[in-house]
Amino acid sequence: MKNSARTIEIFLPDGDPSSIRRAEITTSILRIFDIPRTQLNQFFSKPEASQVGVYFLIGENENDDQKLVYIGQSQNLKTRINQHNDKEFWNRVMVVVSLTNSFTQTHALFLEWLSIESTKKADRFKLENGNAGSQPHTPEPLKADCYFLFELIEILVSTLGYPIFKPLVEQQTSNNNEIFYCKRNGINAKGILTDEGFVVLKGSVGHKEIQLQNSRLNKLNIFLEKRNKLLDMGVITIEEDKIVFQKDHLFNTPSGASSIILGRSSNGWVDWKDESERTLDERKRIENVSN
Repeated sequence: MKNSARTIEIFLPDGDPSSIRRAEITTSILRIFDIPRTQLNQFFSKPEASQVGVYFLIGENENDDQKLVYIGQSQNLKTRINQHNDKEFWNRVMVVVSLTNSFTQTHALFLEWLSIESTKKADRFKLENGNAGSQPHTPEPLKADCYFLFELIEILVSTLGYPIFKPLVEQQTSNNNEIFYCKRNGINAKGILTDEGFVVLKGSVGHKEIQLQNSRLNKLNIFLEKRNKLLDMGVITIEEDKIVFQKDHLFNTPSGASSIILGRSSNGWVDWKDESERTLDERKRIENVSN
């Protein structure tokens, strides 16, 4: 189902893509509102604000740019969301409701639990829920409905720019010949080129020492800032004379990834190679042009 073609309608009530957005798949009963915190009163005036639904508070840690999410559900969304005014981290909220107002509390509880579990598994956003809870008792027919609805929620939230439930690397991809390597004395890193950027895989090992001269002080400071952010986020740890990736991590470019691994400026299109020693450039850019 996930790979099926979809038609998604995104409506901008204010004509401003940074303001309230309303998204729905044309053949489903789901509707998602993506609302800036400053525009909550506009949403609260809508009938959907009093419905049963699931919501996602979205924000970012200013110190390390880590994406944050709090996941909840309520029988009255307006009342519940207002109770989160004491939380400072969030600046937008996504609300999931039924076009037919047919969600029950059991729907909401199961979708909340499933969303939390999927967020943990994907490990893209840091979960701000203090108590994740346990799987609620749900009749089998309703549970099947919830799994179907959740697949649609996955598609809609990703389309709106929040890949909360999408792993950086799909399991079937990480096991095939799409893996590239960056190897030097003492380092051994693996990565995969994806539609979003370049993902360095968990367990990759890089240089601890930074091989940039003081004459390039500005570039050195930028490099140190990037590495320190990865340390603060728990993406990498320092072990003796090396850095070790504790989780998969997405970089915007292959060069950004290989520079962190090598501890110096790097052309990732050359420094990442497959098992046959073909560079990323040869495998991807040149092959794409020839095809």
